[in-house]
Amino acid sequence: MSNLARDAQTTHPSSRRVMIVLCATAVFLYWIALYLYVPTLPTYVASKTDNLALVGVVLSMYGLWQALVRLPVGIAADWVGRRKPFIIVGFGLAALGAWLMGTAQEVNGLLVGRAVTGLAAGTWVPLVVLFSSLFPPEEAVRASSLLTLVGSVGRLLATSLTGSLNELGGYPLAFFGAAGAAILAILIILPSREKVRPPKTPSVRQIGRLIARRDVLLPSLLSVVAQYANFGATFGFIPILAKSLGATGVELSILASIHMGVSTVGNLTATIAAKRIGARRIVILAFLLLCGAIAGASIAPSVYVLFAVQFCIGLAMGTVYPVLMGLSIRYVDDSERTTAMGLHQAIYAIGMFGGPAASGVIANALGIRPMFLLTAVVCLGLGLLGVRWLVKDS
Repeated sequence: MSNLARDAQTTHPSSRRVMIVLCATAVFLYWIALYLYVPTLPTYVASKTDNLALVGVVLSMYGLWQALVRLPVGIAADWVGRRKPFIIVGFGLAALGAWLMGTAQEVNGLLVGRAVTGLAAGTWVPLVVLFSSLFPPEEAVRASSLLTLVGSVGRLLATSLTGSLNELGGYPLAFFGAAGAAILAILIILPSREKVRPPKTPSVRQIGRLIARRDVLLPSLLSVVAQYANFGATFGFIPILAKSLGATGVELSILASIHMGVSTVGNLTATIAAKRIGARRIVILAFLLLCGAIAGASIAPSVYVLFAVQFCIGLAMGTVYPVLMGLSIRYVDDSERTTAMGLHQAIYAIGMFGGPAASGVIANALGIRPMFLLTAVVCLGLGLLGVRWLVKDS
């Protein structure tokens, strides 16, 4: 029996519940800290510079640094046998990054601040594994689904408050509120107790074996495909297509809110359905829905059809994301779980970068609508092919 299974079985039920509540509350505040200023961050950056290319560089820092840091954080946490110190440091970086952006007088300050919040996003790796350790190994998918649900609710609440905060105190107030949320998250996670595990010295050979494991690599590659489609569409060219169809600024905001809100419903769906119908079936249905919706965008005659498209994409991503995340660590020994989670999150970040970049090249050559259709066909094919090779009892 693994250390994780023994801990889950021997931990007193009331103590376990307290730990679950503390971790979930800290995660809720953590995502508020990272998203409270996001809806108006592009316009805030643009107020500091007329160079739109520089605006894009600042915004890209978040994805860049989290992709670079997540695997090293996972390896380091397994190396020292503790996750909580990395979580506290990450929360502190979230507070520091928000404060740096809120007090920035020029664009370089925003660049540094956004990079720091990207480093803070690496904390998601030990957070997921710490929370999963409170559950038996066979409930890894359920645990990751629950935690993702908590994060989604936090992001939804945060982005819904941004406009009101801007009206009350200008752009800086949202950043200071985010810093406050991160500090509160530190105070909440501090009383939690973590069982110190035997240090695991990193080995290139062992990490290579972990990367080569089918049960770890395939869910990660499927996440790349899903994130490629999602970021190329939702956070890339659906707003541009909607604008060409006559969408107002309010309607563009609604498009984003629909995606985020329905993703939360998808997280809940994954939590309930994981045991009932199995992870593989969930992944298949999610890819069918995701790619069908993106194909629908290629023929959408109006903004209202794009509302339905965003609804379907949000539901599909909200469902498939936590399931694939849980599958990536389901059969991994506890001593290597944080490394495996860091690997998973670092790999799927490739899709977050590649989706908008490659979609832009294709759209420039073929047009936006043909790009959506090509994305749907290719991603569906890759998704279904990958599902065939998932571990059969998942």
